[in-house]
Amino acid sequence: MKQILILLTLCMATFTYAQDELPNVRLETLDGATTTLNELASDGNVKIVSLWATWCVPCLKELDAINEVYEDWQDETNVELIAVSVDDSRTVKRVKPLINGKAWDYTILLDTNNDLKRALGAATVPLTLLVKDGKIVYRHSGYNPGAEYELYEKVQEHSK
Repeated sequence: MKQILILLTLCMATFTYAQDELPNVRLETLDGATTTLNELASDGNVKIVSLWATWCVPCLKELDAINEVYEDWQDETNVELIAVSVDDSRTVKRVKPLINGKAWDYTILLDTNNDLKRALGAATVPLTLLVKDGKIVYRHSGYNPGAEYELYEKVQEHSK
């Protein structure tokens, strides 16, 4: 029994620790190149990572709401938003036309196999992360109107 408790404690500690680190998962850009969030988040600035999908209405509402204030956020904090689509092989073809129609000025990545989503233990989208120096410093699941202001407070707090 004691061995099982020790093993369970170690597993939970590893899982908890792993959630603080940004997973090193290969993702595809819209032009077919591959990269990782670690490569994109290595400049010391705060990054917002948003897991979203074209079929997810709350995801689109959140990214649209942020888009309205994104330029100001960048001017004030130098934050960058990386939007990672979790659309699968059936729906990924909708990503590029949607992005072009929305005119979002975000870095867009594709996680068609849901490797990042699994590595983060994300049950649902939208999932919004705040990342600094390869560490996840804030995590929020779901979207309610106005949640972007709480997110910006966290951006300001970690941009200092």
